[in-house]
Amino acid sequence: MALEITDESFEDVVLKSDKPVVVDFWAAWCGPCRMVGPIIEELSADFEGRAVVGKLDVDANQEFAAKYGVRNIPTVLFFKNGEVVGKQVGVAPKSTYAQALEQHV
Repeated sequence: MALEITDESFEDVVLKSDKPVVVDFWAAWCGPCRMVGPIIEELSADFEGRAVVGKLDVDANQEFAAKYGVRNIPTVLFFKNGEVVGKQVGVAPKSTYAQALEQHV
């Protein structure tokens, strides 16, 4: 199951992680976000133990969405060693996210 990431936990969970991290920036009212959600859950299971996969609700947690310039949702950012190493805006097939993450595991 994907982690629920908040502004309060972002630094510890994402920036200080020793594993690659996927963060899905989403909102409950966003139709395309509901299409990406199940993919993120599947990635969480597929990469368990090898990567951290989480979701950040941009309505409740605006600090890091603003910091990383997330203006359109869904936006999925890929982090390694606290740095953004990849980005996917909008809905894409699961293989797109998996390939992006596989490069950094």
